[in-house]
Amino acid sequence: MIKVVVAGAAGRMGREVCKAVLSEPDMSLVGAVDVSSVGSDVGELLGRGALDMTITDKLQTCLKEKSAQVMVDFTHPSAVMKNVRIALKCGVHAVVGTTGMSEIDLAEIKSLAKDGPANVVVAPNFAIGAVLMMKFSEIAAKYLPDVEIIELHHNQKADAPSGTALKTAQLIAGKRSKETPPNLVEKEVVKGVRGGKTEDIHIHSVRLPGLVAHQEVIFGGVGQTLTIRHDSIDRSSFMPGVLMAIREVGRRRGLTYGLDKLMEL
Repeated sequence: MIKVVVAGAAGRMGREVCKAVLSEPDMSLVGAVDVSSVGSDVGELLGRGALDMTITDKLQTCLKEKSAQVMVDFTHPSAVMKNVRIALKCGVHAVVGTTGMSEIDLAEIKSLAKDGPANVVVAPNFAIGAVLMMKFSEIAAKYLPDVEIIELHHNQKADAPSGTALKTAQLIAGKRSKETPPNLVEKEVVKGVRGGKTEDIHIHSVRLPGLVAHQEVIFGGVGQTLTIRHDSIDRSSFMPGVLMAIREVGRRRGLTYGLDKLMEL
């Protein structure tokens, strides 16, 4: 039985993780941590009736007292690194779905997890379909190097562009045969209308109520275009990937970045 503590348990993703863990016969939800809804019963937050487990804001205490084996973090970019440090200090594996982490953050996690007893899985996106979308985009980049990315998320998302868009751009850049030539006559009448740019790829971020998580990768070629799109229409779409990571993190030494590594793509 894998003992799991969820950080960010009162949030939308955190609640989904709690529900998913509770439904698995080989997992046990032993603790729930958040800075909001402290003292609330987790079961009542989930609409399942009292579970005699209350939200706490003391992560380290919770991990130790509950003898947790895995911490799942869906919190906020401003909190995630502190939580990962605490988990590793306590010898607890970490599964991280919070986006907005920098390369410096990932380097620190890699260093902290290198020799310690606890491992870390960080994934920009836990939806299996989204991981396949990124893989298909990586394959297409070799043949259609001209590309732009449009990512669309709910209006409460804290970071832009999404971690998925950034990861997709990195994968494409590593495979395409040439960089997109600059448009020398292009002029932005409205500043920023062409989106941001990373790896010489334009990324456009949309934030609107009603959206969950969506991404289009649009390739252009001679007389043709190719669009690869993934849509998460419900947060439950991320749960198979999260559960996979919870089961695998104990067997993956150090830092594993990306669900694709667990899927062996």
